[in-house]
Amino acid sequence: MVSSESGDPNPVRKLLGLGFWVQGFRCFPWMAVNFFLKDGLNVDPSTLQLLQNSANLPMVAKPLYGLISDAVYISDQHRIPYIAIGAFLQAVSWLTIAVLSPSSVSIFTVTLYLLLSNLGASIAEVANDAIVAEVGKQPTSSSKSSSPSSSGELQSFVWMASAAGGVLGNLLGGTVIDRFSPQTMFIFFGLLLAVQFFITINIHESSLNLPKIKADVGIRKQLSQLSDALTKPEIAYSITWFASSYAIIPALTGTMFFYQTEYLKMDSSVLGLSKVFGQAAMLLWSIIYNHQLKSVSPRKLISAIQILMSIFMLSDVLFVKGFYRKMGMPDSLYVVIFSGLLEVLFFFKILPFSVLIAKFCPPGCEGSLMAFVMSAIALAFIVSGYLGVALASYVGVTEDNFSGFPLALLIQALCTILPLYGSSHIPDDVKSKSRTKTQ
Repeated sequence: MVSSESGDPNPVRKLLGLGFWVQGFRCFPWMAVNFFLKDGLNVDPSTLQLLQNSANLPMVAKPLYGLISDAVYISDQHRIPYIAIGAFLQAVSWLTIAVLSPSSVSIFTVTLYLLLSNLGASIAEVANDAIVAEVGKQPTSSSKSSSPSSSGELQSFVWMASAAGGVLGNLLGGTVIDRFSPQTMFIFFGLLLAVQFFITINIHESSLNLPKIKADVGIRKQLSQLSDALTKPEIAYSITWFASSYAIIPALTGTMFFYQTEYLKMDSSVLGLSKVFGQAAMLLWSIIYNHQLKSVSPRKLISAIQILMSIFMLSDVLFVKGFYRKMGMPDSLYVVIFSGLLEVLFFFKILPFSVLIAKFCPPGCEGSLMAFVMSAIALAFIVSGYLGVALASYVGVTEDNFSGFPLALLIQALCTILPLYGSSHIPDDVKSKSRTKTQ
C-alpha cells in the first residue's frame, strides 16, 4: 500500500465516503440484473426472488470476515487491505458476467458470479463498518472525551454517502436500462470498482489514526472477545429482536416487481424513479436523524418505523385492489412515491440500531461485532425472502395470476406488527447504560 499520510487532513471521510457511495451505487447493476433474469433468462417471480435472496448468502458469513479483519493484519494494516480485496472481487465478478458468451450464460453461472460479487461487497462492508465503529468512538477535536453523538454523526455521514450513491445509481439505471444492454451496465460498474480498488491501495491505514490495537492477536482470541460481547444482555437481546423483526416479515419484492412490470406494464424509468425517490428519502432520513433524532429513544424510534412499515403495506393492499386508481391517482405516481418509500423503510431502522450497537461495542472487536450484526440482518432478509416465496406460492400468485396478491400483502402487514410485542428488548435509555459502564 502506498502511504498517503500527508496532505489530506481527513482521509477517513474520503475513504468511507467513497466506499459507502459505491456500496449505494450497487443498485445500478442490480437493476440490470432483475431485467436480465426476467427478460434474458425468462425466470418466473418465485425463481427471481429465490435468486435475489440466495445471492446474499455471502453476507451471512460477515462475522468470519470481521474476525479475520480484526485479527489478521496485512502489511501492518487490517482494514484498508480488506476494502481493496472486496473491490477487486466485485470488479472481477461484474466484468466476467459482462463478457460471458451467450452460450455460456445460464442461471447457474450468473448466480455463481453474483455470489462472488456479494462476497467482495461483504468483505468491503465489514472493513468499512469497523472503521465507522472505531472512529465514531474516538474523541472529537472539540472534546476531550468521546461524545455519544460522534458515532451518530459519522453513521449519518456514511448513510448520506450510501444514499447519494443509491440516488444516482437508480436514476442512471432507470434511464439507461432501455438504451443499453445489461452487459454494458455491468462493465461500467466493474470499471468503477477498479477505480475504487486503485484509490484504496494508495491510502495507508496509519493516515486514518485508528485506535492502536495489538496486531495479530489471533482469531481465537478475537472470537473469545466477540463471544464475551454477545453475552452482554443489552447486545444479545437487541440483535436477536432486531433480526427477528425482519425475518418474520415475508418479503414480496420479486412478486411486486413482476406485478408492476408484467401486469401493470410499467416502464423501467418509473421503477428507476421509484428507487430514486426512496434513496432520496433515505438521504433525508440520515440528515434528519443526525440533526433531530439522535437523542430520541432507540426503542421508540425503531417501533415507530415498524408501525409505519405496516401502514404502507396495508396501503399496498389498496393499491393492488385498484382503490387509488379509482380515486384518480395514476399507478405510476403511487409506485414512485409509496413503493419507493416502503422499500427503504426497511432500512430506516438500521441507522439508529447501528449507532446503538456501536455505543455498546467493546474496544478491539468493532469489526467482529458490527459484522455479526450485519450478518444477522442479512440472514433475516434471506429468511424473509424465502418466506415470501412460500407465501406467494400458498396464495397462488404466478407471473400470470395475481388474484391472491392482496391477501399475501395483508398477511405481510400483519406479520410486520408482531415484533412490536417484543420491542422491550431494545434498550430505552442508552445514556444511563453508558454512564453505568464507565463508572
